[in-house]
Amino acid sequence: MLGDVEYLNRDEYKVEEILDDTYLDLDEICAFLAELKKFKPKHDDKLKALVKLLKTDPVLKKDKVLIFSEFAETARYLEKQLTDNEIEGVEQIDSGIKRDRSDIIQRFSPYYNGLSSPEMSAAGRKGIRILISTDVLSEGLNLQDATRLINYDLHWNPVRLMQRIGRVDRRMNPATEDQLLTDHPEQKELRGKIVYWNFLPPDELETLLRLYTRVSHKTLRISKTFGIEGKKLLRPDDDYEALKEFNHSYEGTTTPLEEMHLEYQKLLSDYPDLLERLSNLPGRVFSGKHHPKQDSKAVFFCYSLPGPEAAAEEGGSEADKWTEEAGISRWYFYDIQKEAILEDATAIANFVRSTPETPRYRALPEKDLSEIRRQVEKHIKNTYLRKVQAPIGVKATLKAWMELS
Repeated sequence: MLGDVEYLNRDEYKVEEILDDTYLDLDEICAFLAELKKFKPKHDDKLKALVKLLKTDPVLKKDKVLIFSEFAETARYLEKQLTDNEIEGVEQIDSGIKRDRSDIIQRFSPYYNGLSSPEMSAAGRKGIRILISTDVLSEGLNLQDATRLINYDLHWNPVRLMQRIGRVDRRMNPATEDQLLTDHPEQKELRGKIVYWNFLPPDELETLLRLYTRVSHKTLRISKTFGIEGKKLLRPDDDYEALKEFNHSYEGTTTPLEEMHLEYQKLLSDYPDLLERLSNLPGRVFSGKHHPKQDSKAVFFCYSLPGPEAAAEEGGSEADKWTEEAGISRWYFYDIQKEAILEDATAIANFVRSTPETPRYRALPEKDLSEIRRQVEKHIKNTYLRKVQAPIGVKATLKAWMELS
């Protein structure tokens, strides 16, 4: 770390003035935080609009709806406020929850996850009517029991918006639909038609954030680049071509990430002892293989990125409240020739995919490997850890890495 520090000549700067300006900035932040403390749910016009929608819309007030939020704190806030407003059947899910995710998914969408309402009742499991989620549920899950979706927060990435919609707008299974309608004939008019709402910033806030403009321009760029025909994404009067993810929900095909999950399930089926073998491997396990491309070199990394505990115990340091269990795992692929770091797991999989017959191969010096690892960990610090505002002392944990030469 000290090697990265750039020392400046104190005589070239008015340090006292810099400190005075810094204290003034801190005073402004304190005043801003004090003002925020005055804000209560009763002042939240956005929340009021959501409550009104859920209580007055003829479908939303009695049928299933999936609500997406950008932030875990917002999802937890919405769960409490909707419950306080006497809206029943509310549950929330985010990356930090300790409860069984599969249980929550089944209780919200039993028919497309191997169960039915009678089976749920017989097992004493209470159904979920309103599920509030972060983008932890935006890919790879079947939630077609619901036909209504609300984007409470507008994501800047139009692909993410379409992935959210794809949780409920997916290929219907005739047998599952027959069973669902047999148990719930009142759902007949709702099946096969998806309706969703987007909460957009007020005009004055949009002027500052320009969020909608960013999303619409990104959507237009993607649509024009790939020549994808699509439906309107955000507002009824949008006159641009919206994104339709050609390899995803509208055609009922699986995404690359879903295909990776299926590939993993097949590995477990082909090698029943795989999980046990993996659990017995030491931390930071290292291997190597020939790079699929001739004259190319790279290093693959799998890191566990810590997250904040949803209900951390009092006392202890802030760093102690961040754990691997509450975080996520992420892949990184360092291309030595380009000196670039790739984070797309579906693309990385094509490089690292191996079989038991793949020969182990190593060629890079230990010094080079250590330097590459240092650069990747610096990248994680400047991207993920900074984005989640992790406190000092919180670090990513290396789980496995592989040389490709």
